[in-house]
Amino acid sequence: MATATPTDPTGPSHLLSKDPGTDNRPGRLLAVVIAAQFMALLDVFIVNVAAPTIRSELGASGAGLQLVIAGYTITYAVLLITGARLGDRVGHRRMYLLGLAVFTVASLACGLSQGTGELIAFRLLQGAGSALLIPQVLSLIQRNFTGEARTRALGVYSAVLAIGAAAGQVLGGILVSADLFGTGWRPVFLVNVPVGVALLVVARRVLPRDGGGGPGRAGEAAGERAAERARGLDLPGLVLLGAAVSLFTVPLVLGQEKDWPLWSWLSLGAAAVVFALFCAYESRLSRGGGAPLIAPRVLRIPGMGLAVFRIAVVMAVNAGFLFVLTLHIQGGLGYSALRAGLTFAPTAVVFGAVGLTWRRWPAAAQRALIPGGFALSAVSALAVGLVLRDGGEGGLWLYAAFVGIGVGLSLGFSPTLTRALSTVRPEDAADASGLLSTVAQLGQLTGVAAFGALFLNRLESQGAPGAYSSADALLVCAYALAGAAALGAVSGLVRMRR
Repeated sequence: MATATPTDPTGPSHLLSKDPGTDNRPGRLLAVVIAAQFMALLDVFIVNVAAPTIRSELGASGAGLQLVIAGYTITYAVLLITGARLGDRVGHRRMYLLGLAVFTVASLACGLSQGTGELIAFRLLQGAGSALLIPQVLSLIQRNFTGEARTRALGVYSAVLAIGAAAGQVLGGILVSADLFGTGWRPVFLVNVPVGVALLVVARRVLPRDGGGGPGRAGEAAGERAAERARGLDLPGLVLLGAAVSLFTVPLVLGQEKDWPLWSWLSLGAAAVVFALFCAYESRLSRGGGAPLIAPRVLRIPGMGLAVFRIAVVMAVNAGFLFVLTLHIQGGLGYSALRAGLTFAPTAVVFGAVGLTWRRWPAAAQRALIPGGFALSAVSALAVGLVLRDGGEGGLWLYAAFVGIGVGLSLGFSPTLTRALSTVRPEDAADASGLLSTVAQLGQLTGVAAFGALFLNRLESQGAPGAYSSADALLVCAYALAGAAALGAVSGLVRMRR
């Protein structure tokens, strides 16, 4: 077995910069940052299965309940790019700890809320904490791992990034059904508190200090921070992008609940206009020698454009699939919160397993992984609709289709993310992290809004609710999900330049 040499980029001396004030074991650093990432992602979906209990106990209106569920997502999506840039300016360790602290305190406040208004406000704060925290995860991986070690770390990162949706619904179902000490829905938020406190304690020891490192690294890091401070925050760009994302996300979140009023369509149109203004401003700023919000060289990274499209498709199909299945099995089939949550366990397990092992598959199969994964997702999504079309429970064939969805989406997502980031320079890690995290989040929002609206509209057209009408609505969504996955398969045929 070959041993690492000082010039081997995969050897231990190149995994992490040496900092005498921190625990430099790479496994612990990765575990800490990924655990926080997973916890924050859980909260995007963990509230879904708790929604009926929240509504009954707090007397929330339909719009209020929508804001409880989506308030987190709105601030999370709007502030992700800002969180990435702040990490470069003030330090990734500092922003990680600050974001984790805000998220933990907000989780406690959510769990203790006595009214809908309080819960909405603290969910918004919780999302802001995630937006500060999550971009630092990828930046810390990019800056502290190299070579094969980075590839393995990115495999873990990509697996965790997309299993959070299914795992959130599983855990939410377990916690709500357990009704710990008669607390009902509150544990879905309070569970974050002990985990967050433990991570804060461990992270202070494990995360490398901002500007620390071995010989030459301190000066290099200081130079990077000085360059970032000189680069500035691009406040006009932040305002324009934040406005565009807000105008896009709010109608997606509330449009279906409000029966798509005129303001929702005007908001979506305004989002396109503001985003065009943002692109024009950023281009002019770059041509004038300024520092745009996202460095143009990040957008020119080979394969980045395709990666953005594929990640958006994967997350839209993943989120849309989970959302409409939740509506069907809880509303149409009458499953309990616990059973509904556990139904998605196979999808989450195989997604994570494939994300961690695809690099070990035969080299001859590597080029076919992405188009093959999307194609498998399309076939499996259609199979789910077909096995449930008679209003029954689907039996073993349903779980086989769930496994196919998990395998297919993981093959579409994990290789795409890993290959796109393999050439990202450490100094561009924050920009790439903010860009891809925002795309993933907007993909989820779009999937829930588009496929959710299709399901609910079809259900309403069927008249009286029931297992058969719900199954019919699900079948229509299955065709749409398969079509979206097929687009991903077509994009996967375009060879990603390295």
